[in-house]
Parts: sequence; structure tokens; C-alpha cells
Amino acid sequence: MQLEPERTAVVVVDMQNGFCHPDGSLYAPGSEAVIEPIADLLKRAREAGTQVVFTRDVHPPEQFDDAHYYDEFDQWGEHVLEGSWEAEIVDELPVEDGDHVIEKHTYDAFYNTELEGWLNARGIDDLVICGTLANVCVLHTGGSAGLRDFRPIMLEDCIGAIEDDHREYALDHAAWLFGEVEPSAEIAFA
Repeated sequence: MQLEPERTAVVVVDMQNGFCHPDGSLYAPGSEAVIEPIADLLKRAREAGTQVVFTRDVHPPEQFDDAHYYDEFDQWGEHVLEGSWEAEIVDELPVEDGDHVIEKHTYDAFYNTELEGWLNARGIDDLVICGTLANVCVLHTGGSAGLRDFRPIMLEDCIGAIEDDHREYALDHAAWLFGEVEPSAEIAFA
């Protein structure tokens, strides 16, 4: 699959210590396992001049104090608190000059963030999506991208999950409903 570098962004979803490091409160070995293939993808993308966007799931400690229904701390316990080591992107995937970082407070990187406007301002249409967790933030971000008329391309070998079944579900759902699923080796930025 040939993608035009100037019309494409690689979106790296939530590759943070809280999810990818063994000391993280929501550590999933499947998330740690995709660090190396994502690093390889980012190297190729940057060499071609493709924009890289990192998302960071960040929660102020009081975020859900007045919640009526949506409370991630009820679901997952406290995690990736604002200013914490857990909220930082893993050292193996350093943010470089020219990369863009989006802080989000929900599963969807488009919800109440500047991501859509930032992409539109740069004429970006195609989103190569990788990161973690497959059936949570990756799935919701990919679906939201499709609803906004971006082309979400989910990279099957660069998406982490708690369980393999979760990853398979998310990729099947994406392919069926809103996007495309490809191995990272099939992506060329040229």
C-alpha cells in the first residue's frame, strides 16, 4: 500500500508506561510487544517526511468526581494520572521534534481535542493507526477517524491488547465497519 507522505499521519495511540511497562497499573504484555514494530514503522515514516502524532491518555485525579455514568476509574482503577510516570510515552518511542502530541481524557483521541483541526489544517487524509489497547482507545480513535472521513488504516502487528481475542475483535470490527487492516510491512510512504 503506497501512501503519500504529505497526506498521511501515523497516529501512535497511548504507548505509555501505564500500559506498556511491567510496572504500569494497566500493563498488558501485548502492548509492550508492539513497541519494536512501532519503532520500525516510525523510522520509515519519519525518513519519508510523514507526520507522526502521539496520543497520551491523561486523567486529572478529580476527572470523574462528578461523573453521572462515564467513569474510567470505576472500570479500570486510577491510571495514567496527570503528571505521573505512567502517563509518559515509553522511552523506546521518543517524541521527536516535529512530532505532535495530543492529550486526551477519553478513549477517543478526537473527542474534545484539537486532533481533527490539526490534521485538516495540514491536508492529511490517511491515518496509519497503531498503539494500544486494541479494543479500547485504538478502536474508538479509528472509528471516530472514519466517521470524520479520514481513511483509518489499522496495523495488525502494531496494535497491542490485553488478550489476543480483543485484538482480533477490534481488527475484524474495523475492517468490517470503518477502516482497513494491513500488516506494517505492506505500508510504504512514497
